[in-house]
Amino acid sequence: MRYWLFKSEPSAFSIEHLAKAKKQTAPWDGVRNYQARNFLRDDVKVGDRVLFYHSREEPLGVFGTMSVVRAGYPDHTAFDPESKYYDPSSKADQPRWIMVDVKLVQTFPEPVTRDMLAEDAVTSKMLVMKRGMRLSIQPVTAEEWQAVHRLAGVKDLIEVK
Repeated sequence: MRYWLFKSEPSAFSIEHLAKAKKQTAPWDGVRNYQARNFLRDDVKVGDRVLFYHSREEPLGVFGTMSVVRAGYPDHTAFDPESKYYDPSSKADQPRWIMVDVKLVQTFPEPVTRDMLAEDAVTSKMLVMKRGMRLSIQPVTAEEWQAVHRLAGVKDLIEVK
């Protein structure tokens, strides 16, 4: 099992959207960066834990957690000419883009803001805090995962099972 941080612009897909989805489960689609795609294709597995990070809109930060419930498979939005994620060079028999399915585990009572992450000794070293880091799928250490929960003032609900 690994830990990840997935970034999304809340106007495109927020933790509230996921909370309202059927069975609080949704595909994480539209990833169009090769390094992030490689993580989804090769490394992200069922059962992995994910921090849901809202980007580009204030407040920036971690709003909750998810778990991966379906490993990487072809991102169908790449084949749809009506989709903003359409890629005419991606073919069904040789898909270029990958997505996973995620399930909401918990929404934090208050977000762990970027400022809070920056002030903490552990989370200040996260990849998301590095200048110029725009990657939407990023690995997170177990120590960083625990520190985010500490900052949120909540328990890791995945461990409570």
